[in-house]
Amino acid sequence: MSVLSGLEPKQVFSYFEEICAIPHASYHEEQISDYCVEFAKRHNLTYYQDELKNVIIIKEASPGYENEEPIIIQGHLDMVCEKEPGCTIDFEKDGLSLKVEGDYITAEGTTLGGDDGIAVAYALALLSSDEIAHPKLEVVLTVSEEVGMEGASGIDLSMLEGRRMLNLDSEEEGILLAGCAGGAGVICSLPVSRIPARGTAAVIRVSGLTGGHSGAEIHKGRANANILMGRILVKLSRHAAYKLSAWEGGKKDNAIPRECTAWICIAEEDLPKAEQAAAEAMQELSNEYAVTDKNVSVSIERLVQLPDDMLDEESTRQAVLLVNALPNGIQSMSADVENLVETSLNLGILKLEKEGLRLQYSVRSSVGSAKDSLNDKLTYVTTGLGGSVEITGIYPAWEYKRNSALRDKAVSIYEKMYGTKPVVQMIHAGLECGLLSGKLSGLDCISIGPNMQSIHTTEEKLSISSTKRVWDFLIEVLKTK
Repeated sequence: MSVLSGLEPKQVFSYFEEICAIPHASYHEEQISDYCVEFAKRHNLTYYQDELKNVIIIKEASPGYENEEPIIIQGHLDMVCEKEPGCTIDFEKDGLSLKVEGDYITAEGTTLGGDDGIAVAYALALLSSDEIAHPKLEVVLTVSEEVGMEGASGIDLSMLEGRRMLNLDSEEEGILLAGCAGGAGVICSLPVSRIPARGTAAVIRVSGLTGGHSGAEIHKGRANANILMGRILVKLSRHAAYKLSAWEGGKKDNAIPRECTAWICIAEEDLPKAEQAAAEAMQELSNEYAVTDKNVSVSIERLVQLPDDMLDEESTRQAVLLVNALPNGIQSMSADVENLVETSLNLGILKLEKEGLRLQYSVRSSVGSAKDSLNDKLTYVTTGLGGSVEITGIYPAWEYKRNSALRDKAVSIYEKMYGTKPVVQMIHAGLECGLLSGKLSGLDCISIGPNMQSIHTTEEKLSISSTKRVWDFLIEVLKTK
């Protein structure tokens, strides 16, 4: 039985529920992409699907709008997949388990994928309707947005006529986004040497953190589990000698990691000292993050079985040094736009593999030279310790346009509908508008979306009433000549 039946707008939530039933993790968008193609076929719409699985669907203008300039509707097909411990959902095979709690839709034990499933639902609802007045619609649905905007980077838009675009990848109603940061993924790798394990094995865990989106929520001061573990390992070194055998935390470079685990080998007589260090760290971090991460937890547990090997002393020292030496979080605030983060980075994934330590960062900046400088810093420190750096998924900033007919029109319509002007702002999070603007000369675009909370976390929520209001606003923008 449908969980979202009875919710308005009916068609939007019907498509959203269908989307949530289809696995669509980043790099696994085949099923959702094919679903969109089948949708286009059923509705006799022109469509394009490329090798990356990006989809473009075109619908001709409704009567009376044939002479209006086409408009592009844009969102992405993939979602960030996070789940609570013990959740058995396989994101490559299973759909989500939706539930309604008051005004919000959530998913049981997992992320919801409202970012950006609601954009796809809006687009399909528009394309399927014969009642909504609109100019020619060119719907662009990309893949792999959450892991470097690879779909937007590789898509061919040469068939598009429109130069006005509504990006539907925003999470706060009443805000019209008109610019965003550029960014890149940076992978720092450090080789390590291993020796046979000896002593007593133990595991240290950092958990209970709030997490969140590394662009939209980096300014909130939330703890990064990978960084906290680096601090704890430094503290431990002051109490007792130990060797790392394994270390991992985080799953997405653009999500602030909520958990991190380190496995160590330590002399039996030093284990109580390690336990004391963990207890001290717990007390310090509970105080330090009492507001942002009130459920922070640090634990240490003796293990019965030793691992096969561990890092030698120098490799352990260098691994801990690298994590603590490299920057993380906000690096600078904008001098031009009040309260806008200009440059930041997030250590989203940490993994001590057999051959080396791998650190994966999401780097963002609205200033290209500042982004390059931060990449240089990561490279300089990492290579100085004998490591290497790979920079991937570079995407440009979406620069604010002083003159925007689409933005002015949207502001005027919003004010007439709701009696107040929307906020026009730039954000630190990355959007595909920058990449797509580079492919479509003269593109005029804004980004809108309904209220969502805690995206990229298992507490993600989508507001039902806000989804309806943004739908009404979207329809009004399309029908206003």
